[in-house]
Amino acid sequence: MATTIHEPPKVERSAGKLRAEGVSGDGGWRNLSPADGDIRAVQDYSSPPASTGIWVGITGISMMFAAFTSALVVRQGSAPDWRHFILPPVLYANTALLFASSFSLEMARRRIAAFMGGTRNRAERPALWLHITLGLGLLFVLGQYTAWRQLSARGLFVATNPSSSFFYVLTATHALHVLGGLLGLVYVIRKLNAMVLRRTTLDTAARYWHFMDVLWLYLLILLWVKL
Repeated sequence: MATTIHEPPKVERSAGKLRAEGVSGDGGWRNLSPADGDIRAVQDYSSPPASTGIWVGITGISMMFAAFTSALVVRQGSAPDWRHFILPPVLYANTALLFASSFSLEMARRRIAAFMGGTRNRAERPALWLHITLGLGLLFVLGQYTAWRQLSARGLFVATNPSSSFFYVLTATHALHVLGGLLGLVYVIRKLNAMVLRRTTLDTAARYWHFMDVLWLYLLILLWVKL
């Protein structure tokens, strides 16, 4: 006689029951459910190129500025026409702005981690500190432009002297990379607002931004010593 084996009935558990049993769908950064019930596709993992590409970029930028430094040192010692001048004071204020932006970015990372970890409410704005970082970065670039205007007011232009040429090249190249970092922050904000932000995307943007801080501090010391 044939025996019929019936499959056990499938029991569907609601999200409320899952939470009552200690099972959360949030997972820290994954598939987060906001207060309005929509599912957030926020993932921890990204492909290796996305997580390692930043280090390749940082290495390339470091090598480029190392080449600039070598050229500056060689040019300064090869001819007697090197002209020393006082750096525009606004550069020091710019430095404070850039380091303040790193602080606000770290605050943003903590708030976003908490927001996506479940400790959140409707009134919370996880992108607020990212917008603050973005604003401080824009002020830094504006401050660099002010420094160029102050230097030109003293009669020092790109072609005036090798020392002024290096000043404009180094600061302008760094400012362009900062603008690239600002575009990265805009991308992060858009992904966060759409609730499809990967954790590695935020970490990558933060590493690049902090590297811009360290690089600027190095350049400021270099310019202060050599110019």
